[in-house]
Amino acid sequence: MIEYLYLGRVGYDEGLRLQAEVAALRLAARVDNTLLLLEHPPVLTLGRNARRENVLASDELLARRGVTLHEINRGGDVTYHGPGQLVGYPVFDLRSLVNAKGGRLGPVDFVRMMEEALIRLCGVYGVRAGRIAGLTGVWCGGPADDGNLDASKGKERKIGAIGIHVSRGITSHGFAFNVTTDLRDFQLINPCGITDKPVTSLEREIPEGVSLPRLEEMAHKAARQFGQVFAQQVLAVESLDALRAQAAAKRELPAEDTPRQVPAEVERLHGDPERPVRA
Repeated sequence: MIEYLYLGRVGYDEGLRLQAEVAALRLAARVDNTLLLLEHPPVLTLGRNARRENVLASDELLARRGVTLHEINRGGDVTYHGPGQLVGYPVFDLRSLVNAKGGRLGPVDFVRMMEEALIRLCGVYGVRAGRIAGLTGVWCGGPADDGNLDASKGKERKIGAIGIHVSRGITSHGFAFNVTTDLRDFQLINPCGITDKPVTSLEREIPEGVSLPRLEEMAHKAARQFGQVFAQQVLAVESLDALRAQAAAKRELPAEDTPRQVPAEVERLHGDPERPVRA
């Protein structure tokens, strides 16, 4: 089961706090695998492998533009988040998932499946996308039949960035998918440390005559793609309060729901197998 919430615009610090909260609940098996979907105000994030020189703007310029900067524990280099970009934080227990061969799902498998979900999401809107061997993320530019792009042609444009963190089997961080993102903000950085390939957005790539979705609609469609790729039922959760209430209810249930003694009604039924049971 994958439960998902669309949270609208959320500050980056609050997004980190929510991930930590949901990750603790997932580790305690009080919620199912949970996909948080949202957008952030303008922010740069530096992953574990980031180099500060890939932030091209000075601190003063970032301050004037209202762009904050955070050093975080996901993989990858520097990434931009901002309005018009769908951000997804899958808080999943990898031990609850299997790979294509039926074995335990590892972090690399997980990233590839996230890429697949975003590639399919592009396809929903008539945009062809794929992977580039050796680079994480989702790219436009005309994929081959195997879903990989020919990087030698030099026309690939990045539409989706991915970086995750795994602790005790629980994932956090995730993806950033450009929908109507102001691409000029990417001039503040070398996105993911890559200098020779531009970024793009669904707004720029979508075929003529295809309607551009609102971000909330995009979130619902993204969740459905995750369900298909991970072969999980998908359920929308109304709010964070509803998710917390669900977690609280699970906490109140005993670890074992088997009664200490057999109820008298069940004892009586043992002697009459034809008697119907009423719930």
